[in-house]
Parts: sequence; structure tokens; C-alpha cells
Amino acid sequence: MRAPAPKYAANDGVIAAAQAALGDMLIEATDLVGEVNLTVKRESLVDAMIALRDGAGLQYQALMEIAGVDYPARAERFDVCYMLLSYTRNHRLRVRVTTDEVQPVPSVTSIWPVAGWLEREVYDMYGVLFEGNEDLRRILTDYGFRGHPQRKDFPLSGFVELRYSEEAKRVVYEPVQLAQDFRNFDFMSPWEGAQYVLPGDEKAPQAPPAAAPAPPAPAKAPEARPAAVPEAKGAPSPVTADQVVKADDAAKPVKARVRKPKTSDGPKDTGIGKASPEAGPKPADPDVVKKPRKPAKPRAKKGEGEA
Repeated sequence: MRAPAPKYAANDGVIAAAQAALGDMLIEATDLVGEVNLTVKRESLVDAMIALRDGAGLQYQALMEIAGVDYPARAERFDVCYMLLSYTRNHRLRVRVTTDEVQPVPSVTSIWPVAGWLEREVYDMYGVLFEGNEDLRRILTDYGFRGHPQRKDFPLSGFVELRYSEEAKRVVYEPVQLAQDFRNFDFMSPWEGAQYVLPGDEKAPQAPPAAAPAPPAPAKAPEARPAAVPEAKGAPSPVTADQVVKADDAAKPVKARVRKPKTSDGPKDTGIGKASPEAGPKPADPDVVKKPRKPAKPRAKKGEGEA
């Protein structure tokens, strides 16, 4: 049975080989949820990366990604994580360093040139500085953007907003102006019966209390009707002549109005199909184009052409 995902090499012996190659540059090594994590000293990052790339039993030749993490409660609030891949061993490794807003992280562009754009992304989103990156500028946000969006203390609404100005005929930046102040919600719906006065309801006039409903009147007993007495012979009928005629007309069966009675079951009347496969004109072939015939010349009569 084939594996549902690419199968990587086991983590056996990776931490021991990393400890032997890094020495005192390694701060911590863990093997959690099937992934090996190495925490190294920030000032020794470049030497540690070279050892992981060239060391025996390691050989992590490729830098796949650089990611940042923000922990505002820590003194060194940022984690910079490097994802390495070994082509020869088919194994992945995560290397981590910590820093703050001021202390720069050594750039690894001298080892992997692709790190230039990856470090720019971490700088743009978190504000982490990289020492040795000659092109450290924003890569995702605009040049006039204030702050770093992935920091935990960055406001969701941002500091400025941009719009197109018809007067200046260009995009302008302005301070954020919210159309409505933020409100504090207690997650209780007014339609579910809130036990307090909603904001603004205190200004509405109070409706007078509803009067108590009147008690229902006692039901009247139905009046007794006299029993039906058969009428005497010769008494006039209660039904008029017009009512008798209308009742007779309503009882007569209604005939369907058909303009043309059905006299044939042919295909023209039923629409089922042709009476035979050859019946009716054949459909025209669109691929065959018939040229119009030229009118025939009148023949000369005998004796007219003889002089």
C-alpha cells in the first residue's frame, strides 16, 4: 500500500549529530510531534547553518522558508524560524533564534541567496532587523505603511487608511476615521429578553401599562327550535319557478366545445411521427450546395435561320 503523503526519514540520530556538529552554539534540541527543533545562539547563526549544511550525517542543503512568531510578554519577543531540507537524507529540520525590536539577526544570504526575499518578508511583517542583508526593505506592504501587521500589538484597523483623492488625482494616506465607535457587547440578544435598558431606550416615552383584559361574557344557551311539521296538502311551494329552472340548467351535462372533431389518427393530427420512414420531404444536406440552374435558351424554329 502506498503512503498517502511523502515519507520522510526518521529522526533517529539527528539530535546527536546536531549536538556533535554545533557544540556550544546549540542552546536546546527537542523532538516533538515528529519534528526536530534546534534553538541556537543568535550571534552564531551563520556558523551553525554552515555546520548543518556541511556536517556529516546532517547535509541540510536547502533553505525552504523563514517564518516569524511574536510573543509580546517575553523580553526577546520574536522567534525567527528557519526550515531546512536535506535532499540526500530526505529529512526536514527547524532552526530557531530569538531577538527583539533592536537587536539584529545575522543574515544567511551568504549561504542561501534566496534568504534575501524571505528576510524581507519577516522584516515587513514583524519588524525584525537582519544584519548583512543589503536590500532590507518592505516587500508586501506599501512604502508609506506604518507599523508591522503581524505583531500582536498592531491594531486591527491600522494607523492610516488610503483612498483615491479626486482632488489630488492620486492615492493619499489619512488617519483612520471610524464611522462608528466600537461598542462593548455582552453577547445577550435583546430579542431573548435582556434584563436591562438598552442604550437609547431611556429617551423613548414610556407606554402606559396595559389594562387588564375584561372577563369573558358567559355563553348563551342555544334556543330550542320547534320541530318541523309537514305542510298540508295544497299549500304553496316555498321554491319559485326561477329557482327550479336554474337548478335544472345546472344539472345538465356540459359538452366540450370542439371546433374541429377528430376524424383521423394520422401523424398530422397526433404528432407521433411519420407514417413511414420515406414519407415526407427529405431534410436538406447542409454540406451540399446546389448551384442555380441557368435558364435554357429558346430554340430557333426551322426555317427562320434559312435565308
